[in-house]
Formats: sequence, structure tokens, C-alpha cells
Amino acid sequence: MAAKVNNELCTGCETCVGACPVGAISMNDGHAQVNEAECIDCGACAGECPCQAISL
Repeated sequence: MAAKVNNELCTGCETCVGACPVGAISMNDGHAQVNEAECIDCGACAGECPCQAISL
């Protein structure tokens, strides 16, 4: 399982990119994108997202 990004809520602030301890998040078309193969489902990104756009 990997974190999921709701593009309707994501504002592209990139806070989650810096929060991910394994570098599994990148930006694509102004929204966060989670690499499911690299995500360790730790929740660090979801906890840092100010828009609550990331869920586990």
C-alpha cells in the first residue's frame, strides 16, 4: 500500500516532498505524485500536508 494524493486538494506546496524520508514523492503537473514502489507507508507526508491532500 502507498500514500495517495487527492489532486483536487493538493496545492503543489511541495511540503510533502521534503517530509518523505525515502524520497518517494515528486511533483507532476503542479501536484504531488507518490512512487508506489518506493513508498514505505510511514505517514510522514500525510502528517505534514497543510491541505490534508494525502491519505494512507
